[in-house]
Amino acid sequence: MSNSTEATFLRLINQHKGILYKASRIYADSIEDREDLQQEIMIQLWKSYQTFKGNSEFSTWMYRVAINTAITFFKKEKQRTNHHTDTPHHFEFQNEEYNPSKDKQLEIFYKAVQELKPLEKAIIFYFMEGLSHKEIGNNMGLSEGNARVKLNRTKEKIQNIIKKSGYEF
Repeated sequence: MSNSTEATFLRLINQHKGILYKASRIYADSIEDREDLQQEIMIQLWKSYQTFKGNSEFSTWMYRVAINTAITFFKKEKQRTNHHTDTPHHFEFQNEEYNPSKDKQLEIFYKAVQELKPLEKAIIFYFMEGLSHKEIGNNMGLSEGNARVKLNRTKEKIQNIIKKSGYEF
């Protein structure tokens, strides 16, 4: 790929880096796992960037890659070996430190989300990003009505997990 392609890719990633932080926070519990997952998402984004046709928004495509990578990442983690890919090293980015003492409610929420199934995590991730029921459905291959029902059930499940843990918002 050319330098201009690389520059465009980096600019788009920077514009939407919140997607990386949120996806890794939802799917990984420890800071180390979050950093590993963010790096893996970056690798997958770079590998598949040449197939991005621009038929959808870059952010929509990035959501899909991030979620799919997160869902498969920890399944493969045990059998993965630490080998380097051809991803340029300058794709690394500074991780914004998450300070749980700053926002206890958010920490409680993320702990509850950790207990969800992978597809429920994806629905909550899309919801947190402000996607409509229709957009959530399109990204997950569901009808708008089915996406609404699954989102409501997932929200209820999170509330029940939090109640069982003894925390109140």
